[in-house]
Amino acid sequence: MKILKHFFTVARHRRLVRKHCFKCGLIKQGLFHDLSKYSPSEFWAGAKYYQGNRSPQAREREIYGYSAAWLHHKGKNKHHFEYWTDFAEGRKVYVEMPKKYLAEMICDRIAAGKIYLKDKYTDANPLIYFESKTDKEGMHPNTCAALRYFLTMLKDKGEKYTFKEIKKFVKDPNYKISE
Repeated sequence: MKILKHFFTVARHRRLVRKHCFKCGLIKQGLFHDLSKYSPSEFWAGAKYYQGNRSPQAREREIYGYSAAWLHHKGKNKHHFEYWTDFAEGRKVYVEMPKKYLAEMICDRIAAGKIYLKDKYTDANPLIYFESKTDKEGMHPNTCAALRYFLTMLKDKGEKYTFKEIKKFVKDPNYKISE
């Protein structure tokens, strides 16, 4: 039964992200979002650790101290800021995310909140999660500032306004993030 529940959770999540990405003008990102979740290394771990109210990777991490499924996922999906970490001259380098992947990450975070929180979701939840759970030290400062900017906008002005602004951000090379 967990296999089907996990499959349908992934499918609902992808459908929501696709819907959000399309509103931001990100057709390709919407269509191909999280396809790696159907790969054996991610799918079977997701089914095994499925809980319904949070990511199965969180449970896998509690048991083993890390999540092999997450390591695979973040290495295959450019909409995760962790993908943009490199090593140069013996130190970590946090690369600024391209706008289209940053925008997809925002859509992903909104959809994940809706999937896991269900009717308790509000437009403030992605910002709350970002502030309390995201490793901001492991992110390029410009990426972090842009993510905070749009999640704050979502909380204050709602989804419709925010998706229109994200679409402008992606399309306009002169779009300025104001602090």
